[in-house]
Amino acid sequence: MATAKKAPAAKAAPAKKVTAAKKAAAPAKKVAAKAPAKKRAVNAAFMKPLTPSAALAAVVGATPLPRTEVVSKLWVYIKKHKLQDATNKRNINSDDKLKAVFGKAQVTMFEMAGLIGKHLS
Repeated sequence: MATAKKAPAAKAAPAKKVTAAKKAAAPAKKVAAKAPAKKRAVNAAFMKPLTPSAALAAVVGATPLPRTEVVSKLWVYIKKHKLQDATNKRNINSDDKLKAVFGKAQVTMFEMAGLIGKHLS
Protein backbone atom coordinates (compact mmCIF):
# COMPACT_ATOMS: atom_id res chain seq x y z
CA MET A 1 0.00 0.00 0.00
CA ALA A 2 1.41 3.30 -1.03
CA THR A 3 1.19 6.17 1.32
CA ALA A 4 0.31 9.52 -0.07
CA LYS A 5 2.61 12.32 0.80
CA LYS A 6 0.96 15.28 2.38
CA ALA A 7 1.75 18.62 0.91
CA PRO A 8 3.19 21.03 3.40
CA ALA A 9 0.58 23.46 4.72
CA ALA A 10 0.80 26.90 3.24
CA LYS A 11 1.93 29.44 5.77
CA ALA A 12 -0.31 32.41 6.34
CA ALA A 13 1.23 35.67 5.27
CA PRO A 14 2.23 37.73 8.27
CA ALA A 15 0.04 40.77 8.90
CA LYS A 16 1.61 44.00 7.80
CA LYS A 17 2.50 46.27 10.63
CA VAL A 18 1.56 49.90 10.22
CA THR A 19 3.85 52.18 12.05
CA ALA A 20 2.88 55.48 13.59
CA ALA A 21 4.95 57.30 10.99
CA LYS A 22 2.96 55.73 8.16
CA LYS A 23 -0.34 56.59 9.87
CA ALA A 24 0.71 60.22 10.19
CA ALA A 25 1.79 60.34 6.56
CA ALA A 26 -1.53 58.95 5.29
CA PRO A 27 -3.76 61.64 3.77
CA ALA A 28 -6.61 62.70 6.04
CA LYS A 29 -10.14 62.11 4.81
CA LYS A 30 -11.95 65.26 3.78
CA VAL A 31 -14.93 66.08 5.92
CA ALA A 32 -17.55 68.24 4.27
CA ALA A 33 -18.01 71.40 6.28
CA LYS A 34 -21.66 71.81 7.15
CA ALA A 35 -23.16 75.22 7.30
CA PRO A 36 -24.70 75.99 10.68
CA ALA A 37 -28.37 75.05 10.76
CA LYS A 38 -30.65 78.02 10.30
CA LYS A 39 -33.22 78.53 13.02
CA ARG A 40 -36.73 78.17 11.67
CA ALA A 41 -38.73 81.34 11.47
CA VAL A 42 -42.00 81.25 13.39
CA ASN A 43 -45.07 81.62 11.23
CA ALA A 44 -46.94 84.70 12.44
CA ALA A 45 -50.31 83.09 11.65
CA PHE A 46 -49.76 80.47 14.35
CA MET A 47 -48.83 83.08 16.93
CA LYS A 48 -51.79 85.40 16.27
CA PRO A 49 -54.12 85.40 19.29
CA LEU A 50 -57.62 84.24 18.36
CA THR A 51 -60.78 84.53 20.43
CA PRO A 52 -62.40 81.18 21.28
CA SER A 53 -66.15 80.62 20.95
CA ALA A 54 -68.27 80.24 24.09
CA ALA A 55 -68.15 76.43 23.86
CA LEU A 56 -64.35 76.37 23.51
CA ALA A 57 -63.92 79.09 26.15
CA ALA A 58 -65.53 76.74 28.69
CA VAL A 59 -62.51 74.45 28.23
CA VAL A 60 -59.52 76.74 27.51
CA GLY A 61 -60.65 80.10 28.91
CA ALA A 62 -62.07 83.23 27.28
CA THR A 63 -58.80 85.12 26.72
CA PRO A 64 -57.47 85.29 23.13
CA LEU A 65 -54.85 82.58 22.55
CA PRO A 66 -52.68 81.39 19.62
CA ARG A 67 -53.73 78.11 18.02
CA THR A 68 -50.74 76.33 19.53
CA GLU A 69 -51.76 77.33 23.05
CA VAL A 70 -55.38 76.30 22.44
CA VAL A 71 -54.25 72.80 21.44
CA SER A 72 -51.91 72.61 24.45
CA LYS A 73 -54.66 73.65 26.86
CA LEU A 74 -57.04 71.13 25.30
CA TRP A 75 -54.51 68.34 25.88
CA VAL A 76 -54.09 69.46 29.50
CA TYR A 77 -57.88 69.28 29.92
CA ILE A 78 -58.09 65.87 28.19
CA LYS A 79 -55.34 64.36 30.36
CA LYS A 80 -56.66 65.95 33.58
CA HIS A 81 -60.14 64.48 33.02
CA LYS A 82 -58.76 61.17 31.61
CA LEU A 83 -60.65 61.47 28.34
CA GLN A 84 -58.14 59.56 26.19
CA ASP A 85 -59.50 56.19 25.12
CA ALA A 86 -57.87 53.39 27.14
CA THR A 87 -57.48 50.96 24.22
CA ASN A 88 -56.58 53.44 21.47
CA LYS A 89 -54.77 56.51 22.82
CA ARG A 90 -55.32 58.37 19.53
CA ASN A 91 -59.04 58.65 20.29
CA ILE A 92 -60.50 61.24 22.62
CA ASN A 93 -63.79 60.57 24.38
CA SER A 94 -65.86 63.75 24.71
CA ASP A 95 -67.44 64.87 27.95
CA ASP A 96 -70.24 67.47 27.92
CA LYS A 97 -67.88 70.44 27.37
CA LEU A 98 -65.89 68.78 24.59
CA LYS A 99 -69.00 67.43 22.90
CA ALA A 100 -70.14 71.05 22.43
CA VAL A 101 -66.80 71.79 20.71
CA PHE A 102 -66.33 68.60 18.67
CA GLY A 103 -69.98 67.80 17.93
CA LYS A 104 -69.55 64.05 18.47
CA ALA A 105 -68.83 61.58 21.25
CA GLN A 106 -65.38 60.50 20.07
CA VAL A 107 -62.77 62.11 17.80
CA THR A 108 -59.24 61.22 16.79
CA MET A 109 -56.42 63.53 17.75
CA PHE A 110 -55.92 64.27 14.04
CA GLU A 111 -59.51 65.48 13.63
CA MET A 112 -59.22 67.65 16.73
CA ALA A 113 -57.24 70.50 15.12
CA GLY A 114 -59.74 70.82 12.28
CA LEU A 115 -62.69 70.88 14.63
CA ILE A 116 -61.07 73.50 16.87
CA GLY A 117 -60.55 75.86 13.91
CA LYS A 118 -64.31 76.36 13.60
CA HIS A 119 -64.40 77.75 17.15
CA LEU A 120 -61.62 80.33 16.76
CA SER A 121 -62.08 83.79 15.29
